[in-house]
Amino acid sequence: NELLEMEGNQITLDSLEKGTDNPAFSFEGEKRHFEECGGPYSESQEERREGEGRFSSYCRKALQPASKAKHFCKAHAKVLRRVILGLLGVAYLCYFIVACYLNFQRALALVVITAVVAFFICWGIFKKHCGAKVLLLLHPIGKCFQKSWRWLKWLLWVALLVGLIVWLVLDTGRNPEQLISLGGFCFLVLFLFACSKHHGAVSWRAVFWGLGLEFLFGLFVLRTTPGTQAFQWLGDQIQYFLSYTTAGSSFVFGNTLIEEVFAFQTLPIIVFFSCVMSILYYLGVMQWLILKISWLLQVSMGTSPTETLSVAGNIFVGQTEAPLLIRPYLADMTRSEIHAVMTGGFSTIAGSVMGAYISFGIDAASLIAASVMAAPCALAMAKLVYPEVEESKFKGKANIRLSSGEERNILEAASNGAAASVGLVANIAANLIAFLAVLEFINAALRWLGDMVDIKDLSFQVICSYVLMPVAFLMGADWADSPVVAELLGIKIFLNEFVAYQQLATYKKNRLMGLEEWDGSRKQWISERAESITTFALCGFANLSSIGITLGGLASMVPQRKSDLASVVLRALLTGICVSMLNACLAGLLHVPTQVGDCATFFSTANFSSTSYTMYTCCKQLFASSVLQNGSVSFQGSWAEQENSGLWLTECCVHYNHTSCAG
Repeated sequence: NELLEMEGNQITLDSLEKGTDNPAFSFEGEKRHFEECGGPYSESQEERREGEGRFSSYCRKALQPASKAKHFCKAHAKVLRRVILGLLGVAYLCYFIVACYLNFQRALALVVITAVVAFFICWGIFKKHCGAKVLLLLHPIGKCFQKSWRWLKWLLWVALLVGLIVWLVLDTGRNPEQLISLGGFCFLVLFLFACSKHHGAVSWRAVFWGLGLEFLFGLFVLRTTPGTQAFQWLGDQIQYFLSYTTAGSSFVFGNTLIEEVFAFQTLPIIVFFSCVMSILYYLGVMQWLILKISWLLQVSMGTSPTETLSVAGNIFVGQTEAPLLIRPYLADMTRSEIHAVMTGGFSTIAGSVMGAYISFGIDAASLIAASVMAAPCALAMAKLVYPEVEESKFKGKANIRLSSGEERNILEAASNGAAASVGLVANIAANLIAFLAVLEFINAALRWLGDMVDIKDLSFQVICSYVLMPVAFLMGADWADSPVVAELLGIKIFLNEFVAYQQLATYKKNRLMGLEEWDGSRKQWISERAESITTFALCGFANLSSIGITLGGLASMVPQRKSDLASVVLRALLTGICVSMLNACLAGLLHVPTQVGDCATFFSTANFSSTSYTMYTCCKQLFASSVLQNGSVSFQGSWAEQENSGLWLTECCVHYNHTSCAG
């Protein structure tokens, strides 16, 4: 009987779901307990009720002020919000004025940030209150513009084409090698057009606008002083910001490990960056940025909102995270739109791994520029390779809602971001171990096969350097640097870009250290121009292993579209590879060589105990001007006027070999 009673009083999942109370803790159960014990149930219950009534009355009286305050805040929420924002605005204004007064140069970054934020706030207020009136006033002008747009459009295109040709003639006249990059750019576009799924359905508006936006952005970043300085400053700030990772990683792993072991030095940066990105998503900053960029691309290129949002999101997040922004719409997207989403993922890198590449020593400004330039180019080339032939359901939609996280506060967002990065860090570490081991095995097998036919030192890198050398040369690399660039490009395509960037960082470090360019028949570093081209060419997830990642990520979101995803993924991969190469061609076309400066001034203050790239360049200039005759050395040009030329030559000969050193 006791066993049966216990079974009757058990809590089950069904009873919890239906809301049934556990009889053991119900009012009836309590009453039965008192009766069984012979206690005066009714009297004790009445006394307890009276006590509870008095306690409730005291609580109500005590909570009355708080309740009134709550009702007051609800009733005057808008006014209170404005008052608080006004007070915060006044406080910030006072801080801003004091900062500018004390040291304006130091506060210059604060001035720029404040100006940008103030502009967008004012624009939002103006658009809200005066936008409709302004549109009404401009309506007659818009009508006239639409009537004359047919001939005005062609006039504009002709003017732009003539301007571009004139600029190219003037610009490439000083550096003819830039024409090679221009030829490579045109060749890649024609190659992708040849691979197009529907040649007659290509939207040339999307293609030309996408390439035009890519070119204008590259011109701003690589050629204009404000653009170069702004992105250099941004890159420096990111490097400085990423250095905060050391505080956490040194506490967990210790200083020795983070200084000596790659995994503890670089991978924690991904955790930190992922945490920050999650916080920015929670605050809505990333959604705001993505919407602004996608609006610009959509208005200019005429692409659908869904594909544009995903490609814009790829500037900041990875190939599987960006489609989450448009997850509710993926099931109804056309194959062309899905192809564009995939191409955007293959053409860019995630912000989290960008932090790791910057920590290698790769130029931060180039990485940021490459990722942003890839967005319009990816969308343009996606529409060239797989044009739209279906009717998109989202073409006329003005608003597409961005999906956001479910975090309830900023701490949860930070925690989720850090936790989410653990899988990414483990994946990178596992891939590095696997790919480097596989690469070493392939090289050992190739060396063995090569030795059989007297081919020495045959390796995967050597094969890539020969096969892809014409492509590297077309991107603008010097013929001497092309084998190394081709080798890195092959590693990126067949293994992954992480390994390729790691090796590029080694070449860059060797150059900055001022090592000899050649160590026997092996090149120790590549030129600054080749470095820039390679940085842009490697900036993308387009490699064979990414096919599985992309298919797995998208298939989990829309399992009913698996066949469509599989049918376009290879085209998207090819397009993504070519987008990175197009960016590299543009980098080669717009590259400006860094001026070394006056070598005599440099030598007069240089410390010859260590070498640098500037010292290497100046020593080469000194060697080129020296003439060895009858055991004595003389100098030509400006070096003949320098009294210390012989002393500097002796110092250079300590570090570098040259025929003049024999004297």
